[in-house]
Amino acid sequence: MPRASQPRSPAAERHADTVRFVLFEARPAGLVFDQLARASALSPSQVRAGLACLRDIIAERGWPPLIWNRTEGYKFCSDPAELQAYEVAVIREKLTKIRRFITSVVAPHAALQPKGRWIKHLNTQLNSVESTLDVIADFIDS
Repeated sequence: MPRASQPRSPAAERHADTVRFVLFEARPAGLVFDQLARASALSPSQVRAGLACLRDIIAERGWPPLIWNRTEGYKFCSDPAELQAYEVAVIREKLTKIRRFITSVVAPHAALQPKGRWIKHLNTQLNSVESTLDVIADFIDS
């Protein structure tokens, strides 16, 4: 799967167009992944590629964001409260992953190589990222 900075394949762009069309047809409701795959007649891997490519296209063209939640699935959204809830949920997920990475990989590495320049730098940077994400994850709009 190409990163956002890499060129997209024509196939991924076709899948993105299909996914976008199906999601527009379903609006304002969303579609869970299985519904999206059935409605688009794409394979699960094609839907994943289409969703990734669609997120890049959305960013380039300034379209409403594509969000996901357990109850409604994937949908386009422009409601500020819904967008904030989605953003905080994603930040909390990333924070959990970073904390697990720090405790399961970086901390044991630091214990093995306490004077290593790389591990000191990595630990400092990751602790900074963790702190920043923690502040965002605890943000409550009052």
